[in-house]
Amino acid sequence: MLFQHHLSPLQPVCHPLLKRHGLTLQIKRDDLLHASISGNKWRKLKYVLRQALSDKAAGVLSFGGAWSNHLHALAAAGHLLGLPTIGIVRGEPEYAGNPTLSDAQGWGMKLEFIDRQGYRRRHDPDFLAGLANRYPGFYFIPEGGSCALALPGVAELWQELPPCDELILPVASGGTLAGLLSARPAGTRVTGYAVLKGKGWLADTVSGLHPPAAGDPGWQLRLDHHGGGYARCNNMDRQAISALSEALAVPLEPIYSGKALLGLFRDIEAGHYAPGSRLIFLHTGGLQGARSYTSSKRSGQEK
Repeated sequence: MLFQHHLSPLQPVCHPLLKRHGLTLQIKRDDLLHASISGNKWRKLKYVLRQALSDKAAGVLSFGGAWSNHLHALAAAGHLLGLPTIGIVRGEPEYAGNPTLSDAQGWGMKLEFIDRQGYRRRHDPDFLAGLANRYPGFYFIPEGGSCALALPGVAELWQELPPCDELILPVASGGTLAGLLSARPAGTRVTGYAVLKGKGWLADTVSGLHPPAAGDPGWQLRLDHHGGGYARCNNMDRQAISALSEALAVPLEPIYSGKALLGLFRDIEAGHYAPGSRLIFLHTGGLQGARSYTSSKRSGQEK
């Protein structure tokens, strides 16, 4: 069974900054959960795809950018489950040959490209009704895989963790954070590092997925480490992420976990975390998306 229980390792971290501030840090290596269904995508898709199979769906359809980790993982999962997949891609057809979408097509995903204006309608009922008419019987999954059925798969992560004072993770579409909050232990705070400009609306998105989060004081968003916006990373930060990756012996990309881990270390240096705190950082995978930085046809990346 594809989504049988997998365990990813916890990697202890040694770094002079941690010792100087009296902190311990472990990294939950969800990037190692599956070779092609990486990290939080594996957890978020688990029960969504089980439901699609239970409903005997004709296939699954979802949305993303030209370097989407979500579409990449969905295509791989659909191939392994024998479930047809369709990706509605924000961008031009010329991006079909990039490594991410080449992989997806190799796994059988059918791609449909739409421009940015059209892509903004991905939540519009009339737009979705038109897709449903063209793809009858298909199960629709929101962008990034963030939906109610994604939360239980993410929540299972707590069963794999030792007690800690703070669980830290990158945040984009909000589904992983919402899933963690749905089962947060009383003694653990959850801190999400926004990898996009999420002032105001990002907290609302998380609360929309998990309404009790609105009244839960045990979590926070760090909004000042997005590096200029989603999938943006200047040369200085990219070099800093590369150096951190080498120092910690952990592969990182400059879009999600690399950006968030760099933000964490900058916050540690600034004294944001209390001495004696036990920290766990969730590596959410998505390493395939780093190929966009070496591609001559880089385009907008999506969750």
